[in-house]
Amino acid sequence: MSTHLLDALGRPLRDLRISVTDRCNFRCSYCMPKQVFDKHYEFLPHKELLTFEEITRLARVFVGLGVRKLRLTGGEPLLRRGLEDLVAMLAELRTPEGSPADLTLTTNASLLARKAAALKAAGLQRLTVSLDGLDDAVFQRMNDVGFPVAEVLAGIEAAQAVGLAPIKVNMVVKRGANEDQILPMVRHFKGTGVRLRFIEYMDVGATNGWRMDEVLPSGEILALLRREFDLRAVAADDPGETAERFAHADGGGEIGLISSVTRAFCRDCNRARLSTEGKLYTCLFAHRGDDLRGLLRSRADDAMIAAAVQAVWARRSDRYSELRGAGQAPVAERKIEMHYIGG
Repeated sequence: MSTHLLDALGRPLRDLRISVTDRCNFRCSYCMPKQVFDKHYEFLPHKELLTFEEITRLARVFVGLGVRKLRLTGGEPLLRRGLEDLVAMLAELRTPEGSPADLTLTTNASLLARKAAALKAAGLQRLTVSLDGLDDAVFQRMNDVGFPVAEVLAGIEAAQAVGLAPIKVNMVVKRGANEDQILPMVRHFKGTGVRLRFIEYMDVGATNGWRMDEVLPSGEILALLRREFDLRAVAADDPGETAERFAHADGGGEIGLISSVTRAFCRDCNRARLSTEGKLYTCLFAHRGDDLRGLLRSRADDAMIAAAVQAVWARRSDRYSELRGAGQAPVAERKIEMHYIGG
């Protein structure tokens, strides 16, 4: 299975986001607003989740089809018991050329301080931390469960100490909520080796009440940053890279801008998403997915599963963000929630 797939718009499949749980211990308004995801909300029962063995088998098929990056996500992936065992299993996978896949994880870092060493030992290479502000009051308001920012920073420090690098920190910027944290975040992480990225607030899912007037365009963020910092544009490392990168001229590291609303990058998107219960989604803004768990549990062989993935990818024509920008985005169906398929 060494075929390199192209979708209907000529985009390759290189990146697989794997959601290991639909649960999270934060209630960020842009992802899992508390008024919807309350104590009565019914998350997936454990028997519906893919097992670690099933995830690894599917990942092996995807790597054989050209995927080079595996990202564990959620929900909050560190809530999945024994996650380091899955990391160890995925770390054993090899591309047809014999190289390990790029294995990474996205986390809110609430449990990272106690788990970083085990994750590194299991074979995790690097990680991304979601952090929407440094001021404790702002951060607690954003996560909406009163979680202190100091514990997230401790998690980042623990990850650096065990050699998980480079660490990326993603800040979702929502106008009227946390834009005053942009400059403090840059000041704090400059010179630390952490790569800070600012993400435009997106209309993911159907529960976050997204409005365009709450989006702070990346162009405005860059203009704000350049009033204080000397930033130089940096070329992308890989095709399909989502962030526009800028380096501090004095060597203090770099920042990134992810303009998912104002400058959509659909034409280069090479990512697929595997949900917690084994559905394959070809866009973050998708309405429905294709069931792979059914194939796994029907005793289909790897060739049959690969053929199913090939068929899904071959007909993929998703470009929601570009259509939204042109005022043509479909609105008839309910989009899947981000906590279910990962960011």
